[in-house]
Amino acid sequence: MKCPFCGYIEDKVIDSRLSQDGSTTRRRRECLKCEKRFTTYERVEEAWPLVVKKDGSREQFDRTKILAGIMKACEKRPVPSEAIEAAVGRIEARYMETSEREVSSRDVGSAVMEEIKGLDEVAYVRFASVYREFRDISEFMRELKDLIDIKKKGG
Repeated sequence: MKCPFCGYIEDKVIDSRLSQDGSTTRRRRECLKCEKRFTTYERVEEAWPLVVKKDGSREQFDRTKILAGIMKACEKRPVPSEAIEAAVGRIEARYMETSEREVSSRDVGSAVMEEIKGLDEVAYVRFASVYREFRDISEFMRELKDLIDIKKKGG
């Protein structure tokens, strides 16, 4: 850390404390050259990708939107909240670990659909009917047929 007084780059940490919410670390430092003290704050930098929507607009990846969508699909279904949280965690980890700076909303939606498919079939059909924007009943029936075929195969 560069000293704000003399510019020297070596210092020693005198004291470290976490913020009340635990998201920031406050450090008191002393410059090894001029011996003046200064305070720094450290926090983890989250490198979330931007989500590119259908209309070309971009917005920050939002965990709460994914959680809300899955919870809505699973409403009144026997899906434990822990299972929903775990699914959201897997989706979140997938995009936190990516080196991509931008991901398509279609890709995020597909990841959500795959997670919901493993949670509950009815919730999956609910989500798919909104996400895929079926134009008519035949498209909806094809999706149901695909789901039934997968189930018959043991997947």
